[in-house]
Parts: sequence; C-alpha cells; structure tokens
Amino acid sequence: MKNKFLLAIFSIALFSTLINAQNLTADLVIINAKVRTMDSAKPNVEAIAVMGNKILAVGTNTEIRALAGTNTKTVDAKGKLVIPGFNDSHVHFMEGGFQLSAVDLRDAKSPEEFVRRIKDFAAKLPKGRWILGGKWDHENWTPNNLPTKELIDAVTPDNPVFIDRLDGHMSLANSLALKLASVTKDTKEVEGGLIVRDASGNPTGVLKDAAMVYVNKVIPEASFEQKLEAAQAATDYAASLGVTSVQDMSAGTDVGVYQELMRRGKLKTRIYAVSPLSDWQRMGKTGVRAAFGDEMLRIGGLKGYSDGSLGSTTAWFFEPYLDDPKSTGLPADEIPKMYENVLNADKAGLQIMIHAIGDKANDTVLSAFERVGRENGLRDRRFRVEHAQHLRIEDIKRFGSLKIIASMQPFHLIDDGRWAFKRLDEKRLKGTYAFRTFLDTGASLAFGTDWAVAPLNPLLGIYAAATRRTLDDKNPNGWIPEQKISVEEIVRAYTSGSAYAEFQESIKGTITIGKLADFVILSDDIFTMNPNDIRQTKVLTTVLDGKIIYENDRR
Repeated sequence: MKNKFLLAIFSIALFSTLINAQNLTADLVIINAKVRTMDSAKPNVEAIAVMGNKILAVGTNTEIRALAGTNTKTVDAKGKLVIPGFNDSHVHFMEGGFQLSAVDLRDAKSPEEFVRRIKDFAAKLPKGRWILGGKWDHENWTPNNLPTKELIDAVTPDNPVFIDRLDGHMSLANSLALKLASVTKDTKEVEGGLIVRDASGNPTGVLKDAAMVYVNKVIPEASFEQKLEAAQAATDYAASLGVTSVQDMSAGTDVGVYQELMRRGKLKTRIYAVSPLSDWQRMGKTGVRAAFGDEMLRIGGLKGYSDGSLGSTTAWFFEPYLDDPKSTGLPADEIPKMYENVLNADKAGLQIMIHAIGDKANDTVLSAFERVGRENGLRDRRFRVEHAQHLRIEDIKRFGSLKIIASMQPFHLIDDGRWAFKRLDEKRLKGTYAFRTFLDTGASLAFGTDWAVAPLNPLLGIYAAATRRTLDDKNPNGWIPEQKISVEEIVRAYTSGSAYAEFQESIKGTITIGKLADFVILSDDIFTMNPNDIRQTKVLTTVLDGKIIYENDRR
C-alpha cells in the first residue's frame, strides 16, 4: 500500500515536471469555473487543462489559458461548479438499462394505479411476452397490503408477469407465470426464501428472496443484442447524470456485453463488473485477482448475500419485527457456506462484498470478515459490506477498526424513513444509515444508489444524506438528524471514497494532475446552497476520458 502511494506521488510529480519542461498543449480546457478537486493538496482552483485522457494541469485561468493552442477546445464554465465524475459504488447496471424500457410502478400511489399501468403496458405487447421490471412499492398504498395475482390476472391473461418490488427482494407473479413455473399449493419452501400464501395455503403470487428462483428459471434469457441495447441505454443515462464510473453488483457473465460496447466505442461508463461470491472457484482458477482489467472495464470482485431487505421483511435481525413478532427476517441461503466461500475467495486474491441489511446479518458478515482476515493474514483486501443499513452501535465501530468499507446508498434512507418505524423500535433505529457515526469511528464510506432499486441520480443521494428529509415530508429537520454529514463528506464518498472501494484511488476520484479526466459541471454550487434545494441541481456537462460525453441542451 505504501509503495503504491509513493509511486502515485512520484508519477504526479514527474507529470508536473514534464509540463514545465515541455511546451505541452491541452486538448481541452475548462475556464472560469469553481472547481472542487476533492484533492486536499489543492482543493479549489479556477480552471482545468486536459491532455489526452488525463488531467494536464489545474490552476488559475491565466495558468490554464497558457496551455491552450489553436486546436484546443475551450469550455467557459461561467462560474459553475466542477467536481470529479460520480462513481456509483453499487448498481445493477444491466437491470437498470432494461428497466428504462419496462413498466414503471415505482410511484404508483394505489393498487388501482398499479393495475392501470400494468394494463396499459400489457396492451402494447404481443401475446406471450413476459412483463418484468416494475419496481413497485406497496408502502405507497393505504393500507399497505401486498399485491396478489388476482389483482392483475384480468389485465394480463396472455402475458406472464413477474414484477419486482423496488428492493428486488420479492416479486409478484400472475397466475400464468405461476403455472409456467409449476408453483402450486404443494410447492415446497426453499431455504432463504418464502412463498407467500393465503389462508388456504395457496400461493398469492408474491415470492420472497430465494423463492423467486422458481419463476426466474422459466423466464427466457435476453439475447445478446437485447442486452447490448439495455447496456447502451444504461451508459447513456449514466452520462446524463454525471455518473462516469459504476460498480455493477450483478454483472456476472454479462462482462462480454460491456466489452462489446467498449469495442464499438459506445461505452460511456467505467465499469467494475462484480460476479456472485459462488464464482470464486471459476475466477480463482483463471488467476484473476481483485480489480483486474483496464481503466474502462475490470473484474475481480465478488458479491454475496447474508439477508434480504427491510421492505420485504426479510432483513435478518436479532429481535423480531414490530409488525411481525414471529419473524426476525430471513438469513440468506448462502449463510451456511459464507465463511468457507469468503475464506477461499480471499485466499485467491479476490475482493469480497457482502449484502447485509439487518443487525444480525451485519454482525454475521463482520465476524466472518474478521475471522478470515485473521486466518489469511494481513494484506490490502478491502472487504466491503453492501448497504450496512441497520446496525448495533457497537458493530458500527468495527468497520473502522477492521478496515471494512461501508458501501451505502443514501436515497434509501429518505424512502425507508416513511415507514421503518413500523418495523423497528427506537433503539434499533439509532443505528440506521448511521453516516456520522461511521465517519467519526474511522470507517471508509463509499456511496452509490442501488439503481434500479433507487434512482441513479447521485444528486438525490447527496440531498438525502445532507438533509435526511423523508419523501413524505414528515421529517423536515431530518430523520435521525444526528446522523447528517456535510456535503463535502458526501461528495467525497461519491468520488474518492468510491474509487478507494474499487482499488482505483490512484487514477480517479479527484481532479488531480495525472489522474483520469472524468468530471462534471453542475448548474448550482451544492456546497454553498441550501441543502434542501440540492435535488433541483442539474448536470450541465459530463467529461469522461477527456471527452465531453454529455451536454445539457439548456446549458
């Protein structure tokens, strides 16, 4: 680690010397800007010069103008804020791309609207085409009853339906989909999953976590070309939101799709493509190690699960849910083999990331990481807990002491905060999305969105972490306000923090000489404006690899 740091410092120093020793000309300059570099050595500058795909220089307008030549493209930022490109530490990129053209149920405010949207969408499809995606949220409804197959059967007689709740931990199937999957009253439960049933034991259509496999296995796989279209939609959309890097938690074997998009020159997003934890043997046998690849596309990360979600009441807790006293949630079916898989994957030099929502799930993952770190010996492994949503206070402190990264998604807190109190008592809520405590106890934060579970727009996440105002506007001063953090800290978590979480802090995450030229121009100064207005901020320009890949028409 020390040698890598010294090498990075030497490279930057050498690059600076070359600038002075040669008459270098920039390909792109940004002038008249308020640049927040997120580099503590030079935090605020007026202008940026880019040569090729790297930052050539940062400084005053006069200094940077001197590097412009006849062929240099000059962008006058007109006093607007420039920050590093956003690096989303946790997305489901391909799924997000597909969701852009799927039925959208996220903000359906009632079962009636839910049904109407599905009916309208189904009317445009050929007979037999599956209806997927959805991202519904029954917490938007009063009462907040789960949907059933009977709700949608009449409007989807010819199309099998399997639509996800927004957290991805339970889905609703219509009767046709259940028939194709052979899910009946006699179907057995699976470890780590639940078939929701009515009083007579018949499936209602809702399947939770591991039980979703019954239907998933009969859904036709998308073709390579369909995946290319989804990936193209995802990367174009990310560019419009200033997201220049993502860490795709469900890339798996779709790496080839991103590779083809890159070959065609159409990939606008740097991707760390993560595979399931169970793939450790396959990847280990190839000799791949953590963060293997180039600046655009890398592999070597593995993701596992320890539980489900709070919204689906499958997050795993020490104590029962307030609204379901018989349940403490569902430990994932990976739990029995988790320690062994983490131990062996770590021995193979791969990076491990485990999904954990509930306090017992987080404790279990932290204990597995601690044990493996002790048994495999010291190295720069950067274990990650994905979500880290609800923890006992004593467990939060373990992140800093064990050097475990908390990979979190701020938007979830202003969504969950509308109803989480129905499920968790006040004591447990004290350790919910505890950003302030994480930072104060020495943990590394990496922020993301969990798209398509939540919106990809990072500015909504910055608003969420800074204000903690829930979506129902019932917490104007913030939900659990003592856990607010500053905009500066939030942006770091979305840029340099996320870069660190993927072993890339030496090449991106700050606007620093010698690093990749990835940055965005924003419509407003999010560091000085009222935090309540941050969600109105727009991305005006996105630069990736030194090239402008998005410009807002209203700029």
